[in-house]
Amino acid sequence: MLKIITSPGSYIQGNGEITNLSKYYQELGGKGAYLIVDKFIYNNYHNDIVGSFKKNNIPYQIHVFGGECCMTEIDKHKSNMKECDVVIGIGGGKTLDTAKATAFYTESPVIIVPTAASTDAPCSRLSVIYKENGEFEKYLPLPANPNMVLMDTGIIAKAPVRFLVSGMGDAMATYYEAAACEKSNAITMPGGHATKAAMALAKTCRDNLLEDGLKAKIAVEKGLCTAAVENIIETNTYLSGIGFESGGLSAAHAIHDGLTVLNECHHMLHGEKVIFGTLTQLVLEDRPLNEIYEIIGFCKSVGLPTTLAELGLAEVSDERLMEAAKASCAENDTMGNMPFDVTPYDVFAAMKTTDKLTTLAS
Repeated sequence: MLKIITSPGSYIQGNGEITNLSKYYQELGGKGAYLIVDKFIYNNYHNDIVGSFKKNNIPYQIHVFGGECCMTEIDKHKSNMKECDVVIGIGGGKTLDTAKATAFYTESPVIIVPTAASTDAPCSRLSVIYKENGEFEKYLPLPANPNMVLMDTGIIAKAPVRFLVSGMGDAMATYYEAAACEKSNAITMPGGHATKAAMALAKTCRDNLLEDGLKAKIAVEKGLCTAAVENIIETNTYLSGIGFESGGLSAAHAIHDGLTVLNECHHMLHGEKVIFGTLTQLVLEDRPLNEIYEIIGFCKSVGLPTTLAELGLAEVSDERLMEAAKASCAENDTMGNMPFDVTPYDVFAAMKTTDKLTTLAS
């Protein structure tokens, strides 16, 4: 049996590490660094980002991200970076995906610098490409994970707390989806079966969230970085990133994808929809009630949505909810990684049951 685990070449986490970018750049290149930076981060952290390059006389170009991870944006950066040999993406998900794609097309190393711990995507070997108007276009599978992922905890602790909490929702799914994939012997994103290492990381995600999630939320609400915040940043980004990619996705993310057909919840963040999918997966699996209530209690403590109403779906009819359930069972989605057959009705019934269970738990 083929087993595969993939990860970024290096994962670096610490307060103020963005000021050491030139040092990390020199591990990968020498011709010049090409930086793609979110506008907000450019405006607020420009001197921190470029200071070490200037101090050490290292060539660099810095460009403000155009706002959409589309081929037009990617082609612009491909053309601009002829004098550079390493791509560095600094900011949110679309900025980072643009950096990954630019590095792929120019056959360059890439350093990823997330400025929030809101998803587990930074460590992955994937970019999501959109059209210029923001519509989804395609997934761009990449041949390797980023060469380096750098997390400046000082910056991340000052980001809106909702981003950190959303990342917790995404990370909580990691263990339950990987466990389902292990049971079904599913093929994971790298093209093999889950390793014991990936499963251990996935379980650690859940354990860390239950232990430190609330403490981290309270600290970040005050703009503080504590040991709990450090643990949750690593959990949301690295542990979950390796766990989902090499452990596998199943019902929770499939249900998230199904919910995207309902425009009433488009304002919700990725992890906020994934956590409802996770609770629904627990109901689908008929997990023990005390386990379901443990995860519901965690969600309520940190402010993750647990009901249809909290997702903005209070007025959505059963017919439209069934449309979302059908979409979650699409042939090319990850519901097929569950260890038993799941029908749209099963998903619909589990979503309605989850909604009632979480209401009773309040």
